[in-house]
Amino acid sequence: MRLLRTLMSSAARAITIPQQVDYYCKFSPSPLSMKQFLDFGSENACEKTSYMFLRQELPVRLANIMKEISLLPDNLLKTPSVQLVNSWYIQSLQELLNYKDKSADDSEAVKKFTDTVITIRNRHNDVIQTMAQGVIEYKDRFGVDPVTSQNVQYFLDRFYMSRISIRMLLNQHSLLFGGDIQVNPAHPKHIGSIDPNCSVVEVIKDGYEKAKKLCDMYYMNSPGLELTEVNAKSEGQKVQMVYVPSHLYHMIFELFKNSMRATMEFNTARGVYPPIHVHVALGSEDLTVKMSDRGGGVPLRKIDSLFNYMYTTAPRPPVGNTKAKPLAGFGYGLPISRLYARYFQGDLKLYSLEGYGTDAAIYIKALSTESVERLPVYNKSAWRHYKTSHEADDWCVPSSEPKDMTTYRSI
Repeated sequence: MRLLRTLMSSAARAITIPQQVDYYCKFSPSPLSMKQFLDFGSENACEKTSYMFLRQELPVRLANIMKEISLLPDNLLKTPSVQLVNSWYIQSLQELLNYKDKSADDSEAVKKFTDTVITIRNRHNDVIQTMAQGVIEYKDRFGVDPVTSQNVQYFLDRFYMSRISIRMLLNQHSLLFGGDIQVNPAHPKHIGSIDPNCSVVEVIKDGYEKAKKLCDMYYMNSPGLELTEVNAKSEGQKVQMVYVPSHLYHMIFELFKNSMRATMEFNTARGVYPPIHVHVALGSEDLTVKMSDRGGGVPLRKIDSLFNYMYTTAPRPPVGNTKAKPLAGFGYGLPISRLYARYFQGDLKLYSLEGYGTDAAIYIKALSTESVERLPVYNKSAWRHYKTSHEADDWCVPSSEPKDMTTYRSI
C-alpha cells in the first residue's frame, strides 16, 4: 500500500504545470453573490466547507487567467517583471494542487491549507505594481502599436479583475479562519472583509481625509468637501449597504486624488480652490456616488484614454521610492477603480465639461442578491481576441489636412 501511494504521488508530480493549467482552464469559475459571501460567513462559517470549495475553485480561477498570460506577446512575457508575476502564479497553483486529494476530514491538511492561503495572499501583494512595471519595460524597449495596445488593455482588465476575485476568496478564508487574524475592535460585525452595514458616507469621509493630507503635502492647500446624502428607500435614514469597504475606499480615494490634483492645478492662478461636491443616493436598484469638481475637465477625445493602462498625465513614479506618495503615478488608479466597481456588477463612469470640471459616478448594486462576481473566463472567444489580427477601421478617420475640393468636383 505504501509503495502504491508512492507511485501515485510520483505520477501526480510528473504532470507538469502547463498540463495542469490546460486541465483546470477547461472549467469555468463559479461566481458568488455578495449574499452568498455574507450568508456563508455569518450563518454557516465552516472551515471544512470553505476548504472543499477553495481547493477546487482557486486552481480554476488561477488556470483561467494563467492561460491568458501565456498568450501575451513573447517580448512582454520575457520582461523580468512579468516573469516574476508568472512565477508567483505557478508557485501558488503548485501549492494549491497539493491539497486536491486531501479530504476535509484531515484536520491537519485543513489547517495547513489556511496557512497556505495566507502565504499566497501575501505573495501576491505586489502583483499590480509588478505587472505595471513589466508593461513599462516592454513599452520603453519595443514601443506599442495599436493592436498590441488593444490586446494589453483587454488582458489587463481581465487579469486585474481575476486578481480582485482571487484576493476576495483568499481574504474571506484567511479573515474567517486564519489564526493570525484578530477581530478588528472598530469593526466587530464585519464578515471577513464584508461590512453588512457599510456606511457609505463614512468611507467617503475617510477617503477625502487621506487624499487631503496628500494634497496639502504637495500643494500646501486643498479643496473642501460638500457632501449630500439621499436615501430614497428609507427617507431620513443614513445610506448603508452590504459591501466591501476596502473596495469602495479604493474607488473613492482614487477619484478624490484626481479631483484634487485637477482642482489645484486648474485654479492656481486664481488662488481660490472650489470645493468638491459629492452626492450619495440610494435607490431601489442602485447606490450611486457622484463626485463633481471644478478642475477644468478634459476633452471628450481623452475620456477613454483615462481608462487606458498605458496612459497617464502624471510623471512616472520613481522605482523603489517607498517614502513619497504622489497624487498620481502609473495611471492605473482609474482603470483599477472601474474594475472594483464592475466586480459586483456596478460601474464607474466619467462625464467631463472641458474648461469647467468633471463628474465621476460610481454605481453599485443596492441588493446583495444582485451583487454577483463578474469573472473572466478563458474560452475560444478570449483566445480569438489575442490571435485575430485586427482589420482597418470601418469608419472614416478625419484627416488633419483639408482635402482639395476639386477632387470631388471631378468625380
